Amino acid sequence: MFDAAVFGSLFLTLFVIMDPPGITPIFLALTSGRPAKVQRRMAWQAVAVAFGVITVFGILGQQILDYLHVSVPALMIAGGLLLLLIALDLLTGKTDEPQQTKDVNVALVPLGMPLLAGPGAIVSVILAVQHADSAARQVSVWAAIVAMHVVLWLTMRYSLLIIRVIKDGGVVLVTRLAGMMLSAIAVQQIINGVTQVVQGA
Repeated sequence: MFDAAVFGSLFLTLFVIMDPPGITPIFLALTSGRPAKVQRRMAWQAVAVAFGVITVFGILGQQILDYLHVSVPALMIAGGLLLLLIALDLLTGKTDEPQQTKDVNVALVPLGMPLLAGPGAIVSVILAVQHADSAARQVSVWAAIVAMHVVLWLTMRYSLLIIRVIKDGGVVLVTRLAGMMLSAIAVQQIINGVTQVVQGA
């Protein structure tokens, strides 16, 4: 009742798309200045939101997109624009202002979605579920999804130890680095979406 090839293929695909090592500086930047207990809770919430979104789209993804008349490229471009707005805040230092983020749960947006459960991950899961034509493959697909989210939680949960080492000055540096990385991810996502629109025209 388990297909290791399907599990490995989807797990590696999601690992590359969700990028646990790459999410670390972004998570640290968005949650800096909060108590450790709150940061740990936000790591759990971000993974829970991502898992919930991925699960919903894995089960009903194609039906949702068809009902809303939303194409995959449109989803990619919208997600890219949202990430770009967050990246600009990180680069300009606006997230350093307490009124900007202290009352906002960044674990939901942008961490949970669209950073973790972004268009790439959603589309990959939709396709994997559609192609899983047996019970063993379905089990393998969902096992890969669960395993990936466990890895994401462990990565963010224990990345908080880094803050104790780098102190406030290091957090500022990490924030700017995260902004630059996130802006590149956002622009690439927009480019991919536009490319698919052009190719489909």
